[in-house]
Amino acid sequence: MASRAPLSPARSWWAIGLFMVALMFNYLDRQLMTLLITPIKADLRLSDTQVSLLIGFAFVLFYVLAGIPISRLVDRGPRKWVVGFGIAFWSLMTAACGLAQTVWQLTLARMLVGVGESCNAPATYSMTSDMFAREKLALPISVIGIGTIFGSGMALLIGGILIVWLTELGPQTIPVVGTLRPWQMTFVIVGLPGVLWAVLMMATIPEPPRRGSTSDAPTPSLIATVGYLWDRGTAFGPMFLANAIKAMLSFGVTVWSPVFFERKFGYAPGEPGPTLGIISLIVSPIGLILGGWLATRLAARGYQDANMRMVFLVTIPLIPVAVLFPLADQASLAFALVGLSLFLGSLGSGPANAAIQSVTPGRMRGTTTAIYIAIYNVIGYGLGPLVVGWFNDNVFGESGIDKSMVALALISGPLGLLLAWLSLKPYRREIEAAEARGD
Repeated sequence: MASRAPLSPARSWWAIGLFMVALMFNYLDRQLMTLLITPIKADLRLSDTQVSLLIGFAFVLFYVLAGIPISRLVDRGPRKWVVGFGIAFWSLMTAACGLAQTVWQLTLARMLVGVGESCNAPATYSMTSDMFAREKLALPISVIGIGTIFGSGMALLIGGILIVWLTELGPQTIPVVGTLRPWQMTFVIVGLPGVLWAVLMMATIPEPPRRGSTSDAPTPSLIATVGYLWDRGTAFGPMFLANAIKAMLSFGVTVWSPVFFERKFGYAPGEPGPTLGIISLIVSPIGLILGGWLATRLAARGYQDANMRMVFLVTIPLIPVAVLFPLADQASLAFALVGLSLFLGSLGSGPANAAIQSVTPGRMRGTTTAIYIAIYNVIGYGLGPLVVGWFNDNVFGESGIDKSMVALALISGPLGLLLAWLSLKPYRREIEAAEARGD
């Protein structure tokens, strides 16, 4: 049971560091498959649409189905155990992806990765919201978000190096397990270290007292929480959808960028990974920290809508950059535009998550976060890659992947911008209500 005494700044920031690395493993395991599209397609004989479903919806389906009941545990009991067991499970299931011999086995393992990863966000953000004051929340959540960048970047960097090396090594026969192809060995090598981090987290993370509630305060039911969000749909609806549709663009670019460079500029499978990974590891953490700092500064200057205002403002330049990137006729220019796109996208990431936490009552944060993450992943991680894959298979062909990515930007960018703008006024209203409640 959590102590009622607030955590010290040192213990709070120690937890933030652990959360950041946990999220790194989350995205490392999740994004690794984007580098392995070409060999998986060849070995399992899949189309671009099928591999998009494998990467996106196979993961998202169980992520969503497991997320709501797990979020109820987050709102009711010790949250650090939910995070720790989740990390261990998804890490083992990532390794299990490497043992799959058929598309159905790989799909099942991918679904179970989603089950494990659904534990992370509701518990992490709920705990963080009880460690820091509302007006200071954007920065620690942005720091946690660096884990997203490190995970995606390390998936490209380490995964790229691994797949090139393992491809040169060729298939290997391992006692009991059998013969594993290079892409399978990549999953096993990357997946297992997360189990050790899970043990460290469970041993050292503090469980903070919940702000605005007593230890024996009842947890609102799922129906009550959904009703609360529904009654405030003019605020929560545009926030949820703006962030999800913006993620649709981000995930579509992230998933298909390695294949884009392979098809348009002739790179070998895995070869663009290290360059993309280094770019991501440099520009995105700067964007995350800067975005959180700017949102905090805006709030200090009296902008109650500072978090969603940041989301709106950074989407304006993101749209033309996302359109221009696939049209670049030189690889160096394309890499530069990818970097700019990642930087702009990361500016709004921390404030977007902080916005949800800032207007949600303490005992509803886990469930609300799970509902938000479900919408975010179905639209962002499910539809984003699928739109590109569908256009590849049915409109432009594999060689027209650049046009498919432009189509995604033109569909999702303006819609996300409109929804972010629509969220500003009702978001301000909910901030005032939260301050009146003392949450």
